[in-house]
Amino acid sequence: MNQHHQVKSIVIAGGGTAGWMAAAKCSQHFAKTDIKITLVESSEIGTVGVGEATIPTLRRFYQSLGMSDADVMRKTSATVKLGIEFKDWYKPDSSFIHPFGLFGHAANGIHFHHYWLKLKTLGDTSKLEEYSLGIALARANRFDFPSPTPSSPLSVFDWALHFDAGKFAMLMRDYALKNKVQHIDAKIESVQLNPDNGFIQSLRLDNHMELHADLFIDCTGFNGLLIKGALNTGYEDWSQWLLCDRALAVQSELVGEPAARTVSKAHPAGWQWKIPLQHRQGNGHVYASQFMDDAEAEAILLRHIDGKVLHAPRKFKFTAGRRAQAWNKNCIAIGLAAGFLEPLESTSIALIETGIEKICGSFPAPYFSQNNIDYFNQVTATEWERIRDFIILHYKINQRTDSEFWQYCRTMSLPDTLQQKIDAYQERGELLHFPWEIFHPDSWLAIYSGFNIYPKNYDKNVDRMNPEYLQQSLTAMRKSIADAVASVPTHREFINAFCKTDVV
Repeated sequence: MNQHHQVKSIVIAGGGTAGWMAAAKCSQHFAKTDIKITLVESSEIGTVGVGEATIPTLRRFYQSLGMSDADVMRKTSATVKLGIEFKDWYKPDSSFIHPFGLFGHAANGIHFHHYWLKLKTLGDTSKLEEYSLGIALARANRFDFPSPTPSSPLSVFDWALHFDAGKFAMLMRDYALKNKVQHIDAKIESVQLNPDNGFIQSLRLDNHMELHADLFIDCTGFNGLLIKGALNTGYEDWSQWLLCDRALAVQSELVGEPAARTVSKAHPAGWQWKIPLQHRQGNGHVYASQFMDDAEAEAILLRHIDGKVLHAPRKFKFTAGRRAQAWNKNCIAIGLAAGFLEPLESTSIALIETGIEKICGSFPAPYFSQNNIDYFNQVTATEWERIRDFIILHYKINQRTDSEFWQYCRTMSLPDTLQQKIDAYQERGELLHFPWEIFHPDSWLAIYSGFNIYPKNYDKNVDRMNPEYLQQSLTAMRKSIADAVASVPTHREFINAFCKTDVV
């Protein structure tokens, strides 16, 4: 029998970005029910709080709560993110951009890159990135809102934010508190389990309170006090493919104009991020400790920061992977408690969002069963593995020969799901897209082309198009993009007109 477990109360353990996002969305979702939501966090315990780059899904998340782009950007000192520039990843002195948008114009059910590949055989030397408006805007450091009714796929691009994650958490907190979420400032001292079924029964706090609930959401970060500490839930270790296991993070003064893109610069045993906000810059170095010690990693990080450093770098240790069960008994892990993937593609907050969405989707009625748990875990595992594969791709197809780390990454074996994708692309130019993927085919295309990986063959149906007409069409596409970029304000002009921050 698939027993139903009634939910009349929810306790969210931990605040920060994950906890308060969960509180805000759940308070909206359960607003018309009698379910009581409580968040417990300790102001004495800091949050990791390094994630300042996002992907476009975040904008949909806060818009669903009734918040506007202008308001969120102003209150979080945000800048625009059109994509990620990867410096030195393919080879030293190389650069390419992974945009939030499309390449070219598909026709006759055939993806654009097949037409571009055909054009290359005719002697054309244009680069694939010249057919992306998102990339062109990012390189020119210009921005304006995408057209709500684009005249062609060439006009289609999306955007995200660089923001102060701590300020965003406060926005979520304010929303949740207005929606009657109870907030308790205390440390969790112990977790009590029900002796009959092993479910979490209550949390004992250092203020002598005991919090009982029917459902617990673990947002306690790497510690995983509930999902790991109390329920001893296992962990899928992916460090065989993702070797980086350390990170250093530091903020610095902003020098020059803020870029409308994140910069990821490869180093001998990892990579460094550069994330501009309106009032400062976020920096970090993600690296593999088996190939580089902490002192060298810190020296490299500081050497590649332009402005004055505002504090000592903070150190983090992690193991790439995910919780074997994101939902175990009556506990659901969100954020770092659910697992960790390095922030190469800014997916940490996106995985918080999708986790929260799946929680809400699991409760059309105020109860859950083992079927809900099993489905949640199946989808979550798949989603994490799809992102894992996308991140591994960045390392696998590098052509750097300057360090043992990069050479190891190039020769390592791959998960079958990733090898299948690479083979399909290289053999026939097919961009496989699986269920529960955050990154769409054009994102994969951006990475392949950035590393100079192209298919052996293009779709022969392209040969039906007159070569002269094909040449003229692609020339017109490039001109259309160049004209569009020239008419757009600079990134700074956009910020000053639309969302200049009033807080620092």
